[in-house]
Amino acid sequence: METIKPKKLKQGDTVGILAVSGAIKEIEKINNAKNFLEQEGYKVVISDTCYESHRYMAGNSDEDCIKELHKFFEDESINAILCARGGYGTLRLINKIDWGLIKNNPKIFAGYSDISVLLAMIYKKCGLITFHSPMAKGDFGDDIDDYTKEKFFSALKGETKVIKTEYSCVYYEGIANGTLWGGNLSSVVSLAGTDFIPNEDIILFLEDLNEPAYKIDKMITQLLNISELKNRIKGIAIGDFTNVEESNSIKSIFTEIAQELRIPMADGFKITHSKTKETVPYGINGTLDANTGKIIINEDYVTC
Repeated sequence: METIKPKKLKQGDTVGILAVSGAIKEIEKINNAKNFLEQEGYKVVISDTCYESHRYMAGNSDEDCIKELHKFFEDESINAILCARGGYGTLRLINKIDWGLIKNNPKIFAGYSDISVLLAMIYKKCGLITFHSPMAKGDFGDDIDDYTKEKFFSALKGETKVIKTEYSCVYYEGIANGTLWGGNLSSVVSLAGTDFIPNEDIILFLEDLNEPAYKIDKMITQLLNISELKNRIKGIAIGDFTNVEESNSIKSIFTEIAQELRIPMADGFKITHSKTKETVPYGINGTLDANTGKIIINEDYVTC
């Protein structure tokens, strides 16, 4: 499938804040994010699903979330879509989304955590480059981190060329090329059994939080048991696994994986649920240099 690159973010563009996952319980944080983006020089619209919920999910129903998702992509006045938050809900939507509508109306789409489901599926079904990025409520709703802000706007403007680790724990040396793909581990695993695997070699990047070590082991093993996916993985970039029970086990789990796969693998990337985070172009070709702890982006991922 041909890769589709969205137009880069420009001053004066309109950003749509979209809730299609967990319910928004603190609407004031969405309003704070709106104010932040307006102060940065952008216009902002907020989806109706930010103000409504059913059980623990955004909107009055799944159909409401689909309707807003479709509307935000079709609306030519909206230049970029920033997801409101993660949580749970996107897995319920993937068999109801009109992928052709998204493919025919490409634009910036950004988020992480549960939104990893949509990043993976949009790339698989549409070939559209998206962004594994901070979100409205948790990142721009209060206490905005300067690094996160800088990396977010840099990436959406097409200026990010290299993603570096603050420290590099090398599990297996080497350099590998592939499509940057992955995200939140538990969300990616939830796609097992669907048509979600890329058609080309990948650099897998992963993060998660609040999971015991054995579940991280279990989820990675589940992914690697899918032979088609395992054969696509040419390198692994590890982000943060925060608030992990038995955290001492994590390094031994990663070491075992590296020794089994014998592919470049490094830890220390700010791909994370923490406040200080990278924005990663999702679906573009990149190079993982495990020796130096860098991801090099090999081509433009937005258009003018």
